[in-house]
Amino acid sequence: MSRNTILPMQKLVVHAAILIFALLPLVSSTQKHTKKIIHECSDHKVLELSPKLSFQIILHGFLLWSSMGFLMPIAILVMRMSNRQQCGRRLKLIFYTHASLQILSVILVITATTLSVINFENFFDNTHQRIGLALYVAIWLPIVAGIFRPDKGSKRRGAWFCFHWLTGITVTLLGIVNIYTGLQAYHMKTMKSTSVWNWLFSAEVAVIAFIYLLQEKWHYIKQSGVTVGNDSVRPTDQETSPTNEKNELSSMPSPEPC
Repeated sequence: MSRNTILPMQKLVVHAAILIFALLPLVSSTQKHTKKIIHECSDHKVLELSPKLSFQIILHGFLLWSSMGFLMPIAILVMRMSNRQQCGRRLKLIFYTHASLQILSVILVITATTLSVINFENFFDNTHQRIGLALYVAIWLPIVAGIFRPDKGSKRRGAWFCFHWLTGITVTLLGIVNIYTGLQAYHMKTMKSTSVWNWLFSAEVAVIAFIYLLQEKWHYIKQSGVTVGNDSVRPTDQETSPTNEKNELSSMPSPEPC
């Protein structure tokens, strides 16, 4: 065989090898996609819901809504009530209420996770399960940070506060997102409508967000002289004199003890 014939054959073999290696990822991805379709079909067959399995899924969702979608946001709103609060007794009450709500929320998350591990198939092949796994790890960070908080006035107090606040807000937001993904996953698995629950939960989130923003401006609203049901008078609306000031001070009620 002449050299002129060997060179084109070598080029043909090289090109064929390159083509085969180029097609391997496509073949692999096609096989994975086929396996995923088969896997999803088998999952759909498994979730032809029996009354027992239906109750377990609803209970799992209710527990996670109670913890991530209700108790955690309420705990944040309660703790924000301590802003500009001077009474030591009220500060303690706010702190213990916040801590109790957080601990109860973690207990409910543990219960819901245990229920999921025992009764459901967890392949972590969808967004809801992956976020749920990350949340189960992250939910402990605010609790641990709260236990090991530095004393007031410590140099580490500022860094601790930023970490505790950031992890708490992040876990709460991810929990809210995961409730939506859970409703979507339930709809995809059972083909049952979840639009009513989506609307109700969205309304709750909107109310919580409104209260959160209102708390930020509530002190300013009170200082601006805005009252409910009464027309307040600002200091610039009338001329003041030393006599009037004395009369006003004498007529003011004494502050209530904490």
